[in-house]
Amino acid sequence: MTEHVFVETAGTPGAPLIMTFHGTGGSETDLHGFAAGLLPGAHVVSPRGNVSENGMARFFRRDAVGVYDMADLARRSDVLADFVGAARDRVGATRVIGMGYSNGANIIANVSFTRPGLFTDLILMHSQIPWEPDPQPGLAAARVLITAGERDPVCPPEETRRLIAWYADQGAEVQDHWHPGGHEMARSEVGAIQQFLAG
Repeated sequence: MTEHVFVETAGTPGAPLIMTFHGTGGSETDLHGFAAGLLPGAHVVSPRGNVSENGMARFFRRDAVGVYDMADLARRSDVLADFVGAARDRVGATRVIGMGYSNGANIIANVSFTRPGLFTDLILMHSQIPWEPDPQPGLAAARVLITAGERDPVCPPEETRRLIAWYADQGAEVQDHWHPGGHEMARSEVGAIQQFLAG
């Protein structure tokens, strides 16, 4: 597997690290500037997905919408987890915030299922996890924000609610935010993310 192309904004010593993960067809710049403005002085690292689907960048392969190549997801989650760990160690951050949209949210959610101590905070925007993960008691110290659209044609709301309940069952501190639209990121999500990080 190829290494991730990424952009990085250096923060102040001891500041939190925010890592952003774009959706299908996006790039490493999609959420980078937004993240840099959330916590002044934070380190921000944003990788590009290294899978191409009809020319669109993704973080793992799928066979169809909502049908994931689970073996590829597992392999690429391991590689991405190592990338996150290396970035954390390089900047010396103790608070590591993973923020992903759609495909990017899916892969960092999957990383949290197997490497629960890697992210202290997770922001999962329009994530679709179409299976029930195994129990993960290591998430008891995690803070998780899940945002979604009530009429999202890509991420069925019932799957989102199941994911919210799953994180809560692991003991994580879970917040959720819904807007009345679909798969698009709404303005209200920005406020929810700001409040979550401030809290």
